[in-house]
Amino acid sequence: MLIRVGSRGSRLALTQAELASTRLRAPGIEIALMPITTAGDRDRTKPFGEIGSRGVFVKELEEALLEHRIDIAVHSAKDMTSSDPEGLVVGAYLERDDPRDALCGATEIAPGMRVGTASARRKAQLLALEPTLSIEPLRGNIDTRLRKRGERGLDAVVLAACGLDRLGLGAEIGHRFDPDELLPEAAQGALALQVRAGDEHLVAAADHGETRRRVEAEREAVATVGGGCLAPVAAYHDGATLVALIAAEDGSWIERRSGDDPVALGLELVRLSQR
Repeated sequence: MLIRVGSRGSRLALTQAELASTRLRAPGIEIALMPITTAGDRDRTKPFGEIGSRGVFVKELEEALLEHRIDIAVHSAKDMTSSDPEGLVVGAYLERDDPRDALCGATEIAPGMRVGTASARRKAQLLALEPTLSIEPLRGNIDTRLRKRGERGLDAVVLAACGLDRLGLGAEIGHRFDPDELLPEAAQGALALQVRAGDEHLVAAADHGETRRRVEAEREAVATVGGGCLAPVAAYHDGATLVALIAAEDGSWIERRSGDDPVALGLELVRLSQR
């Protein structure tokens, strides 16, 4: 049986697709990796919102699934929209890796630093930690952003720790932010295997139940808030408690709340943001 696995074509995405494929291989199963270019890959300069907001790294993969050009799409779960398109489901989440954000180029945040990130979520929380920071937009794959830090003379860049770890670049990390410092993006650190509804059996054996429980709570909280790449919204479940956050992009205010009900938590954040 041949299973066609779709993925973005970056070094990290292909590494992640191979991690997923390793979990799927079994006697009688042949895996074919199929790189697909997304809108976020084609345009690496514009802010995410100008390309199409959240989902810029998944739309083409989802279209390939719906058109039966691939059988499974491997996503960084944090890149997905808060709900699946009609006809598609997340059939499996692989066990979550480190969900934290990582500071590369320095071991701590200090006044006046120039820090690169394209994430409104990271920008808001970094400025709340240290208002004198200069946050500079920085896009591209991991290797590109690490290189641009030196080329542009930035003091540091902030990236997802899991991506650096998966590429063997953990030594680049000077500091891993505790979620109390920088609350992670919903689903950060998890890989999602998306399939057509009815094809869940293709990936069911790879599903990690605890990761699913936590990640889906985070996604539901963010969906309730209506957050996207332009909205500084975050959610993280540590296994015991769900924490969610909404903020002003300039870090002038942040509201962080915890609870057990993702919808109630999201509605509370919406109320707080409208004060």
